[in-house]
Amino acid sequence: MTERLKQSVVILLLLIPVTLFHASCNRDGESRFRDVEQLRPEARITNMEMIREYGALKVVTEYNSISYFLYRGQPLGFQYEMLQDLANHLDLTLEVSVSNDLEMNFNDLSEGKVDLIAMNLTITSERKSEVAFTEPLLQTRQVLVQRKPSQWEKMNHKQLEAELIRNQLDLEGKEVYVQAASVYENRLHSLSNEIGGGIDIREVNLESEQLIQRVALGEIDYTVCDENVGLVNATYYPQLDVGTAISFPQYVAWAVHPRSDSLKKVIDQWIADYRRTDRYAILYNKYFNNRHSYRSIHSEFYTLGSGKISEYDDVIRKESERIDWDWRLLASLIYQESRFNPEAVSWAGAFGLMQMMPVTARSYGISMESSPADQIKAGASFIKWLDDRFMEVIPDRSERIKFVLASYNIGLGHIQDARRLAERYESDPNIWFDSVDQWLLKKSQPEYYSDEVVRHGFARGVETYNFVRDILTRYEHYKNIVNDVVIASW
Repeated sequence: MTERLKQSVVILLLLIPVTLFHASCNRDGESRFRDVEQLRPEARITNMEMIREYGALKVVTEYNSISYFLYRGQPLGFQYEMLQDLANHLDLTLEVSVSNDLEMNFNDLSEGKVDLIAMNLTITSERKSEVAFTEPLLQTRQVLVQRKPSQWEKMNHKQLEAELIRNQLDLEGKEVYVQAASVYENRLHSLSNEIGGGIDIREVNLESEQLIQRVALGEIDYTVCDENVGLVNATYYPQLDVGTAISFPQYVAWAVHPRSDSLKKVIDQWIADYRRTDRYAILYNKYFNNRHSYRSIHSEFYTLGSGKISEYDDVIRKESERIDWDWRLLASLIYQESRFNPEAVSWAGAFGLMQMMPVTARSYGISMESSPADQIKAGASFIKWLDDRFMEVIPDRSERIKFVLASYNIGLGHIQDARRLAERYESDPNIWFDSVDQWLLKKSQPEYYSDEVVRHGFARGVETYNFVRDILTRYEHYKNIVNDVVIASW
């Protein structure tokens, strides 16, 4: 396995629609949260039979404010939402990794490490020799991204047009930044040859939207992107102009391995039907036409741009370090509990960011009037207390985290009951998925909550069952997009 794959994060979307995602198990009942690679060796060409045996669709996409991003702690994006609809249609789990490295993505597809590249891939004859494209998702063309001149707001149309590059010949001698190994790079080289040379093409490992931002901020003068992406970004950066086309209209599609005939057939049929639905029209309007939505996601809550998950990140980082947790995991728990609302109160009386019950909260010295920082500190201390309870019996840290999350939600007593049931019926009491979680679900049945090993009676375990999966799934999203230390810059 390559180093990048070791670092890449698999998102396992196993939750029912009323939470985050659709839940299903493969036909053998195997948990998709552990040992999944045993079901599917790498470097094999994938087809639908193999994918269904594995139980999940493995996809790589890019992170930007159109394809895939986090907003207020939730995963969103044109590509992401379509992919989730596709996975639900196929009754498969969606496993998403993110990479803006086009060359690496094509290599991974070639080696069978992913089933599908779900990005705005322009269909070209050169690419057709390497991959099989699906039915087109939409049509676009490549445009030049440039800044309007200073005081442009005071200019009339004729004055403004005179200051902008409208003739492609005027790119001679200009320095244009493009994503390496992209169709933009190829188009610029072709254009440079067509006009007799002279375009100074700078190839960098940044995707088009990152380069657009740098044009807007004056760090570079020109880049190239798809027109629909340019128009969306121009709603947020009104100083940008994207009105100069440098290519003919082109189709945009996803890509599968050229020998994945059965997968391509299924996806092609789905896309053909999907593009005629209201759902597709709503998604397209949401991400490409709705200016209000786009301005909203570019607030401080737009994680890709800000590097932030919430306004409480500094406190979350501090308290996570104290209890030796990944801060993104704690952030995911807080989102699950309160959506980062310090004034949230549940029907049962749990309150604040950490949704602690009043009795537990009092033992940690907080009340509904306590500051967000104190709420997070108290919740972290309670997590540490729960972790200590499992330390000796569940030494595996990653496994222990699942028991801590479950106990945080439903109480330590019910989880200990489920562990005792697991042991009584010869399941592993120290493994959560497909073991203790199943016995927690059974605690809603008289046969089991009346069992002699059960000390805390009835429990509606389905909420906790989903709670653990919700948090871990969102955590994987956070790891996909939010660096553990700092957001990398160019």
